[in-house]
Amino acid sequence: MTIREVLIVDDSKTELMFLSGLLQDNGLSVRTAESGDEALQRLADAKPDLILMDVVMPGQNGFQLTRSIHRTPEYAEIPIIICTSKNQETDRVWGLRQGASDYITKPVNAQELMDKIKALGGPSKRQ
Repeated sequence: MTIREVLIVDDSKTELMFLSGLLQDNGLSVRTAESGDEALQRLADAKPDLILMDVVMPGQNGFQLTRSIHRTPEYAEIPIIICTSKNQETDRVWGLRQGASDYITKPVNAQELMDKIKALGGPSKRQ
C-alpha cells in the first residue's frame, strides 16, 4: 500500500498545524478532523491511506474511534498511528489492541513519525 493521503484527527489546532505542515512538506496530502464525529464524516467523504489519531478528545476518544474504524469492514485496512501525550506502556498496549498499527507520543519527533509512515508505505519508500 502506498500512503499519499492522511487524515489527522486531533482537537488541538496547534497539533493539526504542526502535523499538517510536516506531512505536506514530505509530499503527503492532508485532511483534518477535530473530533470523532468529524473524523467519521471525513472517512465517509473519502478514504485516506493513513490516519493519525489523537487520544484525548471531547466526545469519542481516540481509542474508541480507533476500535470503531478498525471494526468497520470498509475501513479496517486503513493503518492508524496513535499520536498522543498518553505515554504509559499500558496506553500503548491498549491502543495497539484497539487496532492501531503504531503508537507515538507527543511531542511528536518529526523524524520518528516519518520513519513510521515510511515503514507503512509512505513517501520516499521504494515500492
